[in-house]
Amino acid sequence: MKTNMKLKNLLSGLMIACAATSCIQDEALNVEAAIDGCEGENILLTNINHNSKEIEVYLPDIDLTKQELIFTLPIGAEIKIADANENDVQPAFQKDSTWLCYCNFNQEKQRRLTVTSEDGANGVDYILRINTMNLSDYTKYSFEELKQTSPYHILYLTTESGIMQWASGNPGFEISGMANDAADYPTVQAADGVNGKCVKLTTRDTGNFGKPIGMPIAAGNLFIGSFDVQNAVQHPLEATNFGFPFNKKPLKMTGYYKYKAGETFTDEDKNPVAGEMDMGDIYAALYEAPTSDYSLDGDLFPLDGPMKDHIVSLARIGKDDNPNMTETDEWTRFELDFQPQNGKQINEADLKEGKYKLAVVFTSSIEGAYFRGAIGSELCIDEVEIIYEQ
Repeated sequence: MKTNMKLKNLLSGLMIACAATSCIQDEALNVEAAIDGCEGENILLTNINHNSKEIEVYLPDIDLTKQELIFTLPIGAEIKIADANENDVQPAFQKDSTWLCYCNFNQEKQRRLTVTSEDGANGVDYILRINTMNLSDYTKYSFEELKQTSPYHILYLTTESGIMQWASGNPGFEISGMANDAADYPTVQAADGVNGKCVKLTTRDTGNFGKPIGMPIAAGNLFIGSFDVQNAVQHPLEATNFGFPFNKKPLKMTGYYKYKAGETFTDEDKNPVAGEMDMGDIYAALYEAPTSDYSLDGDLFPLDGPMKDHIVSLARIGKDDNPNMTETDEWTRFELDFQPQNGKQINEADLKEGKYKLAVVFTSSIEGAYFRGAIGSELCIDEVEIIYEQ
């Protein structure tokens, strides 16, 4: 009798263990359905909007009969081209830890992508658009166009082949939960520009989210490039990718600004720094790009070292012969000369072949990339132009 009872208990235990194991296995299936990254041959930069589920891919003006797209997805997720046509070379298939497909974008520049989670319960559609453009044809920036107003502003510039989307750190600030609406974000479009609208950049408090991880502030910023929200917390300097190919020799950057520094300058631990006052930053840097997907990140001007040696020419407020930024409530014109850097000269042949990129960057706190600055610092920018050699 005791033996039978022990056997029953043993069997019951095994059944419970098996059931528990089954539950654990079921729960272990990933529920995420998203596109975390999109790369590929000749891709210059990619902007992924996880709120609107849109992907803007920028390519040079080349034959797009067989454009490679490499997608990074959550563990176990799958992707397919929902509106593939007979001209597409092949559907998406898994390759190592990524998914790869080839599409013909010569006629149709848009595709709808469907991502399904590992557990099969969640499916998300993304719209992917291909944009081909030459930045040298678009060198005047008035900040009049808004692509998105919620939960934060995304500014863009209309081009003949699509749009040029400005990037900012707004997607990273969203993680902090400190914004009630779009006006609370560090980067917003604002009224009362020199002509029409302008862009307003404000250094914000990241609250209880940011201070424990050494990110107590978020400087308002706007730049030509892309922001990778996947790196925003673990590798924040790598989250910003600056620049776009530029095949002209830049001479000056001009425009208008207003600036007011916040009251208290703090370090990365949010400790006040005696005697320091915040300052905004405005610059454009022409730099060497050995490959089409190479870009400088947020560490191009380290706090304790020289600038990145890829920089060839720089127009920066307060740099070399250029004037310093001053606090002003009135629109103040700036005219910044491009100056040679790192003992280098622009190579005309490389310039024509697209081996240089131009980064255009504005920020409300000059050391904001290292989470140093003053909450409340505000920089407004309008009517910017890059003047180049004809």
